[in-house]
Amino acid sequence: MENARNQFRSIYLIGAIATIIVLCGIVLDMIVGSIVTGGDISSLPQTAIDRFNQFKNNWILGLYSLDLLNVIIQIITIPSIFAIYIAHKRIDNGYALLALVLFLIGTTVFISGNIALPMFELSEKYFSVISDAQKNLLAAAGESMLAKGAHGSLGVFIGFALPTFSSILISHVMIKGQIFTKANSYIGFVGNILLLLYIVMITFYPATKKIAVMIAMPGGLLVMAWMIIYMIKLFKLRLIGD
Repeated sequence: MENARNQFRSIYLIGAIATIIVLCGIVLDMIVGSIVTGGDISSLPQTAIDRFNQFKNNWILGLYSLDLLNVIIQIITIPSIFAIYIAHKRIDNGYALLALVLFLIGTTVFISGNIALPMFELSEKYFSVISDAQKNLLAAAGESMLAKGAHGSLGVFIGFALPTFSSILISHVMIKGQIFTKANSYIGFVGNILLLLYIVMITFYPATKKIAVMIAMPGGLLVMAWMIIYMIKLFKLRLIGD
């Protein structure tokens, strides 16, 4: 019994610490994003050659613009989601497990579909070759990658949407489980719905990108508040270990 309690304590502690790291990553994402795009994602490089030039000028911004930071944040979020699942598995195991599985599937899709590193490699090759024929081939390969992996493209929709939907489901589990406060649960519910709406809009209605960003801003702030509150609760659960 005591061993099980210690395991729960470790899971809650790791989940809480992971949440702190994720929050720092989100703040960094917001700061860099406001500097790079000014809140307008349509200002990102649109062609493969533009992306290659961005990598040449600043490879860190090149990787950021292709969502590598979001991939890292997504991976680090896993212990948090797992800790929330553990907190609810005896109360509502069905929905809690479904939310966890959907989050893991979405994260796997997101990681496998991310093109930041392959595009970086293509950019290196693009500037190392001399012939126009080779450059054209590499540019075409880059365009193919962007079509399936650029921010807002259909290729990354599942990777963004599924974890966000799972977070909505997690908020629903929180509401039913009553381990976390109802305020915390509803904040997460509303915030993640707004983010899901943003993802749908930039993917299927690209002309509404500016409106989508305006929707994402309060959604992101609500999700951050949701995470801060449940992070505090995870630290408290760690003391209980049950």
